[in-house]
Amino acid sequence: MNMHYVDDFADDLGPEKIIHIYEPKSKLKAIVVIDNLSLGTAIGGCRVAPDVTTREVFRLARAMTLKNAINGLPHGGAKSAILCDPNSPDKEMLVRAFAQSIKDVTGYIPGPDMGTDEKCMAYIHDEIGRAIGLPKIIGGIPLDELGMTGFGLSAAADIACEAISLSLKNARVIIQGFGNVGRAAAKFLTGKGATVTGVSTSKAAFYNPKGLDIPALIELLQTGRNAAEYSGGKAIPRDRLLELESDIFIPAARPDVFTEENQGLLKTRLVLEGANIPITHEAAGKMHDRGITIIPDVIANGGGVICAAAEYQGLSERDAFEKVKATIEANTLELLNRVAEEKVYPHEAALRMGRERICRAMEFRAHM
Repeated sequence: MNMHYVDDFADDLGPEKIIHIYEPKSKLKAIVVIDNLSLGTAIGGCRVAPDVTTREVFRLARAMTLKNAINGLPHGGAKSAILCDPNSPDKEMLVRAFAQSIKDVTGYIPGPDMGTDEKCMAYIHDEIGRAIGLPKIIGGIPLDELGMTGFGLSAAADIACEAISLSLKNARVIIQGFGNVGRAAAKFLTGKGATVTGVSTSKAAFYNPKGLDIPALIELLQTGRNAAEYSGGKAIPRDRLLELESDIFIPAARPDVFTEENQGLLKTRLVLEGANIPITHEAAGKMHDRGITIIPDVIANGGGVICAAAEYQGLSERDAFEKVKATIEANTLELLNRVAEEKVYPHEAALRMGRERICRAMEFRAHM
C-alpha cells in the first residue's frame, strides 16, 4: 500500500492521523490522511485510483488544509483514496465498505474527487450519514452538475486576465483533463468569449486552432461514443497537448503533470490549476521566472469545496454561486498582490495566506 513513515513529511501543521485500511472480505485497500483540524471538522475528497501513494494522499490533504483556510471555511483538511480501478464493477461495494471503515473517524467528512461522484457520496451518506457533494434529490447541491469548480476557475480567470492585461475574449485555452472540472471550465470560459483550442481525456486529445466545438465534444463523450467520431478537431497524442501554444492553460487531471524536467514545454501566459497539485513547486517557480502567471490549486479550484461547505451549512445553490465568485475573486487578487509586493512565487504566497489563518486557529488548541 506504499506506506511511508510520518517523519517523511510531517511538519508543524500535521498530519494528525494517517490510516491504512485493509478489509479482507471485500478486498478493500484504502488510505486516509487527516492533516489538520484546527479550523474544524475536516472536509476532503475521496478519490478512486489503483496507484495512489500515502505521500500523494498527504500532499492532497495538505492542499485541502490550505484551501479550506484560504477560502475562510470552518473546516480542516483531509483526503482519502480507495485503491482500485475507478471502473471496477465492485466500485459501489468498495465505496460502501470504505464508508463503514471510517464510520468512527468522525473528524473527516468525505466529498467527491477523481473517480468518485455524487452517487458515490450518496452511498457513503447512506452507510454513515456523513458526506458532502450529495445528489440534489437527497438535499445536496450537485457541484459537478453545476460545474462549481469550473465556475470558480472562470472567476479566477477574470481577475488574473485583468492583472496581466490579457483579454479573455478570444483567449486561446487548452485544458488538460476533460472530466467534470475541465468540461465546466470550458463551458464558463467560452461563455465569456474565450476559445478552447485543445483538450485531452484519459484516452485521446483534440486540437483546433480555430476553436473546438465544445458542446458537441461534451455530448459525444457523455453518450459514450468513440472519441474518434469527433470531427471538430484534429486527434493528437495526449502528451503533445502540453507543448501547444496557448494564452491560458488549465491542468485538470492528475498530480505532477509538470515537473522541473518538462516544465519548459509549456508555452502560455496564464495557468489556472484545475487539478490538485498538478505542477511541482519547483516547476512552478521556473515557470514564474519565465513570465507565466500561475494561480495555484488552493485558490483556483476552490469552487468545489466552497460549494460543499455551503451545502453542509444548508445554503442554496444561488448562495453557493455567489460565495464561490466573491471568494475566489478576492483570493486571486490578494495572491497576485502578494506576489508583486512580497516578491515571492505564487505557491509561496498561497502557502502564507493559508498558514496565517491556520496558525492563528492553532493558538486556541490545547497543547498535549
